[in-house]
Amino acid sequence: MNWISRKLHLYNVTMGLYMLDRWERFLFNMLILVFLWFVCYNGSRSATEFYER
Repeated sequence: MNWISRKLHLYNVTMGLYMLDRWERFLFNMLILVFLWFVCYNGSRSATEFYER
């Protein structure tokens, strides 16, 4: 196992995704990505507003 596949395996086992179907894993990962995008987008907007003052 290379480094990337070990990290993916650890992610699947830690989050309990190994027991889900492929489409359920896809939906879960999309939800996580949308949440991370939302956090980063709003964090950068509030940081720019903070530093402009």
